[in-house]
Amino acid sequence: MLKGRNLINTEDFSTDEIQSIISLAQKIVSSPERFSHSCDGKLLGTLFFEPSTRTRLSFESAMNRLGGRVVGFSEAASSSSTKGESLVDTVHTVGSYADILAMRHPKEGSSYLAASQCPVPLINAGDGGHQHPTQTLTDLLTITETKGTLENMVIGMCGDLKFGRTVHSLTKAMSRYPGNTFIFISPQELQIPNHLKLQLDKEGIPYREVERLEEVINELDVLYMTRVQKERFFNEADYIRLKDSYILDNRKIANAKEDLAILHPLPRVNEIHPEVDEDPRAVYFDQVRFGMFVRMALIMKLLGVEEC
Repeated sequence: MLKGRNLINTEDFSTDEIQSIISLAQKIVSSPERFSHSCDGKLLGTLFFEPSTRTRLSFESAMNRLGGRVVGFSEAASSSSTKGESLVDTVHTVGSYADILAMRHPKEGSSYLAASQCPVPLINAGDGGHQHPTQTLTDLLTITETKGTLENMVIGMCGDLKFGRTVHSLTKAMSRYPGNTFIFISPQELQIPNHLKLQLDKEGIPYREVERLEEVINELDVLYMTRVQKERFFNEADYIRLKDSYILDNRKIANAKEDLAILHPLPRVNEIHPEVDEDPRAVYFDQVRFGMFVRMALIMKLLGVEEC
């Protein structure tokens, strides 16, 4: 039962609870009009203390498509935090108006503080480099819809694996499902953190690390792309040497499986060449659409509204 709960970290929910959200999202994907009045009379408060395009508009679109309404702000400058109001007081205030809140904040752990004092369910829409759980739910729905399963797959994570919060969250989430193995593709400077490798070792989940995507592209069922960021390198020569190795183009996917699913949390810069957009294996724009549907399902679950 998810009614009244908060979502701060995907690990807050059991595998069965996550599956219930994905299953409802799939129903919405197949027949969205059935749910167009599910949240009539309900109000979503959006507290975005830092700019966002996809996540904020996805939440707003989700609530509007459920028949609800949205109030809130899109940047800290639009809130009373500029006057010195505390985060807790802001959450208390907007929580007095709305039935559910979605909050993005630049400070890691801010969502835990906010949830501890929030009078209504609170969804973490990103807190610094810590967590972005609705992106993980989006990724899980995208994989389910494109691959038909979350089990028994080879999952490639490519790019900035050291600092990428979406990579960390998805690795933890997919490690819950049997038969999955991971291939981490990155320069040494941006390898997956040791604490995640220790967790995979402890759970007996197979993984390996490589530096070149071409070495493993033919093995992958899912490829999750992220950007190799110049600012993460201490030596510009190393960045110049490595950066082109992590730009996905048609040549690199020539030997990939016909049913490979290519995901990206977006925004992209140059890590996926636009020519790949025409390939049916590129599902990152579908991923954006699935993000709205999974947020619709999550809002319904946390509000406990009747399913159609």
